[in-house]
Amino acid sequence: MEQIFFQSSLPRAGSTLLQNIMGQNPEFYVTPTSGALELLHAARTNYTNDPSFLAQDSEIMKKAWLSFCSHGLEGYFKGITDKKYILDKSRGWGISYNFLNSFYPNPKIVCMVRDPRSIYASMEKNFRKHPDKHSNIVDWSKLKNTTTAKRVDFWADSPPVGTSMEKLEQIITEGINKDMLFIRFEDLTLFPHRELDKIYDFFGISRFKHDFQNVEQITQEDDKIHGIFGDHKIRKEVKPVPETYIKYLGLELSQNIANTYPWFYQHFNYKL
Repeated sequence: MEQIFFQSSLPRAGSTLLQNIMGQNPEFYVTPTSGALELLHAARTNYTNDPSFLAQDSEIMKKAWLSFCSHGLEGYFKGITDKKYILDKSRGWGISYNFLNSFYPNPKIVCMVRDPRSIYASMEKNFRKHPDKHSNIVDWSKLKNTTTAKRVDFWADSPPVGTSMEKLEQIITEGINKDMLFIRFEDLTLFPHRELDKIYDFFGISRFKHDFQNVEQITQEDDKIHGIFGDHKIRKEVKPVPETYIKYLGLELSQNIANTYPWFYQHFNYKL
């Protein structure tokens, strides 16, 4: 293994699609939603709070800890694959940039973004797709999340959408975005060759000729674990996805979403 790269994208923004496109390159091992970062976060809690670490020389323990993280991350993937490059997908890598940089210097993180109106519309679409199942978010006796507008508010204040948007805003606030590459979902589906070249150039490795008409599903996830909103199946052909937020959200709610994230539309040059 020569290098680990990272993907930290918004939900419903093409992260699974990107993983499977990159997986066409035989030099890449691409992950589904990964737990590697969660292992490091759990270990960090013990390193921070356990008396056995606190009782020793802090500088020595810090060096040992960072070495543990570096070799642990590499060892994790060496136990999985012998491919040259890794592309690990977790929504937490971006906001964890400074932590990651402390033991894996100058990490290359790519982030897929998408018009928030389309993200919320996709969530609502999935909600309506499974009328046979109880969603666990609606309670008519308490009038909880019983309308599309209420569900949008709920998703805006909870994982995965709300937390991801808040992390992204903080990434921009801290200036971490300057060390990341952002790809708009709409651009990937319109100009896949151009956007993939950007990724290879950002990674600093040779470009690869991808087949955007026949993207096979390499990553596998049990969507039952993610509930009715889990949807990690991809279309084989990379092509533009029609905007349906007016259909699922209506004009007024769509405008309210746009008004909620002015920083997003300005930073990523989305038209209102």
